[in-house]
Amino acid sequence: MQTIVSKTAVIFPGQGAQQVGMCKDVYEGSDAARQVFARAQEVLGIDLARLCFEGPAEKLDTTEWSQPAIFVTSVAVWHALKAAGIADELNPQAMAGLSLGEYTALHAAGWMSFEDALQLVAERGRLMQAAAESTSGGMVSIMGADEATTSRLCEEAAMGEVLSPANFNCPGQIVISGAKSACERATGLAEQHGARAIPLNVAGAFHSDLMGPAVEGLWKTLQTTKITRGQIPVVANVSAGYYDGPEGVRASLREQVAKPIRWQASIERLIADGFDRFAEVGPGRVLTGMMRKINRSVTAENYSTSAFLERVSA
Repeated sequence: MQTIVSKTAVIFPGQGAQQVGMCKDVYEGSDAARQVFARAQEVLGIDLARLCFEGPAEKLDTTEWSQPAIFVTSVAVWHALKAAGIADELNPQAMAGLSLGEYTALHAAGWMSFEDALQLVAERGRLMQAAAESTSGGMVSIMGADEATTSRLCEEAAMGEVLSPANFNCPGQIVISGAKSACERATGLAEQHGARAIPLNVAGAFHSDLMGPAVEGLWKTLQTTKITRGQIPVVANVSAGYYDGPEGVRASLREQVAKPIRWQASIERLIADGFDRFAEVGPGRVLTGMMRKINRSVTAENYSTSAFLERVSA
């Protein structure tokens, strides 16, 4: 009888997963997780643990601080899994991350050091916050429409302004991004296209052309960031294909700021390559929820609380 070998991919969440108190129980239960936060404080000069666990929410929710906070929290959970021996049990053969989470994947997969990745993420957060503040932009989640319908909605609502698909998350959920007035028109027109529109509480038009200034600023930092081929393959958001080397990483991370995130296609690529087990590592359960809509036949596990530590110690 043939034995079916399971293939596991680890996936990491992006901006929007943050909430005050996230993964505090993991921090309290794992020395490895605490060490990650201590290293982050040395790099950034700010007590991210206090911000993550005590807030204030108004600061944690800003693009500037939510990005490094989610990155460090996700890395801390990953190190807690490694220290508990669970990472070895998972034995991931690929990694991916949603938008910001791609940086976490690249670090965890061995393509970037923690310090370099954290500095890059912090710069990305600052640049995207600045770009958002310099324009009047927004994002809207379009529910119940396919890619072609969503593109038509954007074309109709744009009226000469920036408006385009930004996140292809899962079947029936595509986020659009652009000028605030264009987003408002799209919200009003969605029903005519058989869809439902939910305006998102975000600082700006991420993954659209309005992020142009952030793209160029990030490129300067990317050119001086040390990137080496990692031990584990990573799927890129922009292409939904595997990175082929350091220069490909630089180019894709540059594009990613103003180009659509093809999360559904990234997961489908992994499934097509035989991956049938996915482990979401970091705050929240957003990616686990999306997995159910993308493909219910695969296993999706979530590691966002200290429950895994309790299983090990039991």
